Amino acid sequence: MSKKYKVIGIGNAVVDVISRAEDTFLDLMGIEKGIMQLVEQERGQTLYAAMEDRVQTPGGSVANTIAGIGTLGLSTAFIGRVHDDALGRFYADAMTKEGIDFVNAPVPGGELPTSRSMIFVSPDGERSMNTYLGISSELGPDDVSEEVTGEAEIVFLEGYLFDKPKGKEAFLRAARTCRAAGGKAGIAISDPFCVERHRDDFLTLIENEMDFVIGNEAEIRSLYQNDDLDADLKAVSAICPLVVCTRSGDGVTIIRDGVQTNIPVEKVIPVDATGAGDQFAAGFLFGLASGVNMETAGRMGCTAAAEVISHIGPRPEANMQALFRQKGLI
Repeated sequence: MSKKYKVIGIGNAVVDVISRAEDTFLDLMGIEKGIMQLVEQERGQTLYAAMEDRVQTPGGSVANTIAGIGTLGLSTAFIGRVHDDALGRFYADAMTKEGIDFVNAPVPGGELPTSRSMIFVSPDGERSMNTYLGISSELGPDDVSEEVTGEAEIVFLEGYLFDKPKGKEAFLRAARTCRAAGGKAGIAISDPFCVERHRDDFLTLIENEMDFVIGNEAEIRSLYQNDDLDADLKAVSAICPLVVCTRSGDGVTIIRDGVQTNIPVEKVIPVDATGAGDQFAAGFLFGLASGVNMETAGRMGCTAAAEVISHIGPRPEANMQALFRQKGLI
């Protein structure tokens, strides 16, 4: 039975506001380089005002992944929360223009403003993210329509949402309704700090509710803390049928039903590393949804990641289908 959607994402709907900044500017503004920090409304406004030549794009980790999958031609939807303000309307319109079914209309009334992430890109391509979560942090089970998630072959969840009890409930509702209707559910771990805060819950979720998990080396290591990546991977693959670990320039390791596949990558210096993990997930999930083998799916992920780090911004600019064809992946 074919479903209406190949992949549905649920996560933070964040407008990315990107600008270039020297290291001296980061020091001056007290911005810690290379990491994601959550900021309060006032700090968010200060940083926003300090940005020069701002480029605005719809962002959010899983939303970027869904956009990438959509550009590859699969039917997609996104579950997220924006306010009915200028940024929220920009976000909803931009997603719809990209062919993504933006399921929840902007919320009117005296709500928190739409989430935004102020991203400062240093000359070396490192990005320092300062995220004001706004209305996204209010995402809850009421935002998850079972008619929508029941129509998904794959639901992909954003680990960041796990920080709020309501987000966790939204997660479980999306995963369970999708799986009950014969679909698969998976999670992007998102952030080692997120794991630190909820390790037991995270592991319970992966073991009991997830069909796959995608994370980078730091995120996978943070789950079991064996201080040995192979041991950590084995531990995760013992509770989850499909584990995907990206190791930036060192390639990708995939373990599916106990079978390990390693995919090497060419090391390149990124122009802007924003979105590398998100687009890797897009390429990989496109492969998973298309039923290709793990090596091909992994190579699709690496190809998508390589494309996105070659330019500013977290979403693909090249024709990804053409790129996949050129590499003999489709």
